[in-house]
Amino acid sequence: MKITLKDGSVREYESEKSVLEIAKDLSEGLARNACAGEVNGERVDLRTVIDQDCTLNILTFEDKGGRDAFRHTTAHVMAQAIKRLYPTAKLSIGPSIDDGFYYDIEFDESVSEENFPAIEAEMKKIVKEDLKIERFTMERAEAIQYFKDNHEPYKVELIEDLPEDAVLSFYKQGEFTDLCAGPHLMSTKPVKAFKLMKIAGAYWRGNSNNKMLTRIYGTSYTKASELEEYITRLEEAKKRDHRKIGKEMKLFMFADEGPGFPFFLPNGMVLRNELMNYWREIHYKNGYQQIETPIMLNQQLWVTSGHWDHYQENMYTSMIDEELFCIKPMNCPGSILVYKNEPRSYRELPLRYAEVGLVHRHEKSGALHGLMRVRAFHQDDAHEFIAMEQVEDEVKHIVRLIDEVYTKLEFSYHIELSTMPEDHMGSLEDWEKATQGLKDAVEHLGLPYEINEGDGAFYGPKLDFHVEDCIGRTWQCGTIQLDFQLPQNFELSYIGKDGEEHMPVMIHRVVFGSVERFIGVLTENCAGKFPTWLSPVQVKVLPISDKFMDYSEQVLKTLKEAGIRAELDARSEKIGYKIREARLERVPYMLILGKKEEEAGVIAVRSRFKGDEGQRALSDFIQDITAEIRDRESRKIEIEETD
Repeated sequence: MKITLKDGSVREYESEKSVLEIAKDLSEGLARNACAGEVNGERVDLRTVIDQDCTLNILTFEDKGGRDAFRHTTAHVMAQAIKRLYPTAKLSIGPSIDDGFYYDIEFDESVSEENFPAIEAEMKKIVKEDLKIERFTMERAEAIQYFKDNHEPYKVELIEDLPEDAVLSFYKQGEFTDLCAGPHLMSTKPVKAFKLMKIAGAYWRGNSNNKMLTRIYGTSYTKASELEEYITRLEEAKKRDHRKIGKEMKLFMFADEGPGFPFFLPNGMVLRNELMNYWREIHYKNGYQQIETPIMLNQQLWVTSGHWDHYQENMYTSMIDEELFCIKPMNCPGSILVYKNEPRSYRELPLRYAEVGLVHRHEKSGALHGLMRVRAFHQDDAHEFIAMEQVEDEVKHIVRLIDEVYTKLEFSYHIELSTMPEDHMGSLEDWEKATQGLKDAVEHLGLPYEINEGDGAFYGPKLDFHVEDCIGRTWQCGTIQLDFQLPQNFELSYIGKDGEEHMPVMIHRVVFGSVERFIGVLTENCAGKFPTWLSPVQVKVLPISDKFMDYSEQVLKTLKEAGIRAELDARSEKIGYKIREARLERVPYMLILGKKEEEAGVIAVRSRFKGDEGQRALSDFIQDITAEIRDRESRKIEIEETD
């Protein structure tokens, strides 16, 4: 048989081999680090036997599939430890997730984070025992009876809900057996660096009518040093939590009267308006026309668009004049109505409409998280109508625009190509054509990308842009979605060069995504220390004492007349206290004014970037800061001052 490896090379074997045996044949080091395999694109155990030609990728912890197998195994180790300590506990599901794993469990007694040390100690024993992990299958009736005998009702329910012909696979390690599709490691031994993180409540199957279970979260790594790095990043993330910073800087708030609906405070509006001013400028420069569409449109529009069939559980509705209306969760149908407002010609294409539309989505209360997950937000949409032959050039145009914005805001990013999901509309031919169009564009730009199978929008494939912040976290923000379906559903057309009607291709595209969420990401990335052009307060005037209040007010007036956002701290406090307060407010510049400054007619500048910058003429300072703001510079923070 011929085994085609990830690098395109081919290995031939005369007899069947397990994935692990092939890994050993390739490299002993690779075999030691291997966590799982990928055969013809499907993740499998290292114990899986291959007996025919295929493509094979050996997955280590560096690969997502390898991390998933490693952490899924850790979830089983935790579940086994819990069953040893709490024999009457009932297990439900325990998957791997992006940064670790969890298991949902019903306990007969109270369990809290205080119990974590005992559970972790038992987990260490299981790891030390080096229990071999074995996979086997069982017939449906036998499996149901097995879990009934072991008092595991959630496992029984899971099996009963599976199709009659489903293969029921099980994994056994020592005395512990669990229903699981896998893949898993070969033994418990490699799972050495782990930590239980937190406890939360979780309804069985996410249904509030079901029993509330205890969800225990954890994470694991192959090395203790990597685990420590992760914990350090978490501590840093706590310091950077946009909810904490937003409160300190008075950027936004939430009220019990509207959970999930953010209130932007004056400082937050300054930040958002400056960000959107930049957005409008760069879109005008790139040939976009800004529009605004209604927040509520009738149900039939959403039926035609397909949103009603695919998204109605997330939509808010209202009866008006005995007709059902929907508050928009997306802006695209409104843009389509603008396009249909008049006949179109090929000479107008590409036609680029941009809209910062307020959309509403019914998110579950447990999913709400500051500005990151809300029920009402502004989507910085653009909808473009192009001819088929313009696809590649237009996608390139959009990628360059997104790159310019992320570069300005000092974000690095990577691209994922998301393909057709199970719940989709349109023909396979259209999907293949659209997917190839996106591939061609990024490949011709020479940009690397990853394939995210089955995660496209229901109407078309997409390129997702994941920005990386300064502590290594990634956030999906920008997206480019190619759509053949909605133009067809709404019978869109334009007159081509041949005088005949043609259907345009539609592109859905965002740069920030949710503006609110992007502000949250930006806040955490810079820990609230926004570049001067975005800072709600750019300069704080700090008189050393009340004697210098008149001079300070003159300086403040001059700054404001120059268009600089400045404030005066007129409190009768010591200058050291005022400086500390301004630093906590993350103000880029402080002007310290005392006797020497007043007599010489100058200012003493203190900044976030260089600390004490010495005395300067006010006119020179204004000239420099005005240029910094105008050019939207991002001065790197070079110091971390201490009291």
